[in-house]
Amino acid sequence: TDAEIARTNAELKDWWHRFNDAELDRLVDRAIGGNYDLQIAGQRILAERALRDSQASAWYPQIDANTTNGDARFSINVDNWPIRPGNPANRPGASYLSYGVSASWQIDVFGRIRRSVEAQERAVEETVEERRAVLMTMLSALVSDYMVLRDTQLRLEISNRNIRVAQEAYDLTQRLYLEGVGNTLQIAQAKAELDSQLAAREPLRTHVAQITHALDVLMGQMPGTTEAELKVARPLPKVPEFPATVPSIVLANRPDIRRAERAYAEATARIGVAVAQMYPNFSIPLNFNPNASAMYQLFQAGALSWQFFMLASLPLAHGGKLTAQVRGMQAAAEASRLNYRQTVLTAFREVEDAMAAWHDDVEHTELLHKAAEDSRLASDRARKLYSAGLVGFLEVLTTERTALAAENAEAVARLERLQDAVNLYTAMGAGWQGVAVTATALPVSLEKQNILARAFKE
Repeated sequence: TDAEIARTNAELKDWWHRFNDAELDRLVDRAIGGNYDLQIAGQRILAERALRDSQASAWYPQIDANTTNGDARFSINVDNWPIRPGNPANRPGASYLSYGVSASWQIDVFGRIRRSVEAQERAVEETVEERRAVLMTMLSALVSDYMVLRDTQLRLEISNRNIRVAQEAYDLTQRLYLEGVGNTLQIAQAKAELDSQLAAREPLRTHVAQITHALDVLMGQMPGTTEAELKVARPLPKVPEFPATVPSIVLANRPDIRRAERAYAEATARIGVAVAQMYPNFSIPLNFNPNASAMYQLFQAGALSWQFFMLASLPLAHGGKLTAQVRGMQAAAEASRLNYRQTVLTAFREVEDAMAAWHDDVEHTELLHKAAEDSRLASDRARKLYSAGLVGFLEVLTTERTALAAENAEAVARLERLQDAVNLYTAMGAGWQGVAVTATALPVSLEKQNILARAFKE
């Protein structure tokens, strides 16, 4: 329903607010409303629900109205053919007028219809989870691209700063040369460094444009729509907190696990449908069709005609077709069960990998931040010493390049930490929300109900 879809949207977009970035929140809202993949997934839910309703219609009587009006001529070469009164013997024929109602009702004694509806209901739930998966994947891609955009803008800012430093170094070498302290080699080195920094800036500008276009497409807009809006650089979003460890019960919220679980339930219901085909089928047909040869006779008592039966059919010999169908459904159900297990194992691996990367990022980012600060300090000191004539220009170039590399490495590390946060959120399927960030385990009574217990229950 629309209310269920709105609740799912709210559940999956709420986490992004933890980044405390108003611009990101606006982009998420627009993507949920405009993304075409998400709209396609919503239409697939409606299609499966229509199929479910079609299956459920077999529970009710099927009623049709009919009418017939026409003439018939019969062969005169058939012995003892009944001739209509008043017709010449060489012109056997009849006019026929009829109207009425036909109805049929299948009695679901052995659950064939019930199991068919159940299987289709599970198929509906699968498409609901597929939409959740599309929503989560789309939002993850959107947020990840947004992080890349802000990181690239940060690196572009670093590049502009380094261009200014390189320009100042170039101006300094020229001034010192005019004062008789420097030489043309130092001027050439400074000019080469400036040109190198200018060249390194262009790919960053291109990347900003490409990422902006990708964000527009995810929001269902023409590329370039938000270019002016996103052109203003903003700092990287705040890194959110996660639980120290993740209890396995939270993984039950992953769309792929929920979808695999419902696929298994659907396959099990299909077994019931196949088994029911081996038992008697009961139906009640009813036909009410008054008929006559003339219009004035059609509504007389003598024109009344009806049929009312209780029909039962039992399959006796079909060459092993029905038992083969049962075996096929059982094999499909077993495959779904194994796929469910594999999906759970893959989910645990993805969470463990994402959690390991998340924890390792902390120290890595801190070390790179310290290295960037030390490199900037060394670069400043080298320029001051060069101005005083105490070191050569080569030392200045070396320290500036080291500082640039350290700043870029720190920016990349901060991006990786944010992307690892997105990956961890996606791996846990938002199921960690509501778990205390210091929680280490769940009570045993709850652990027995977790996803592992369900997946590997024999």
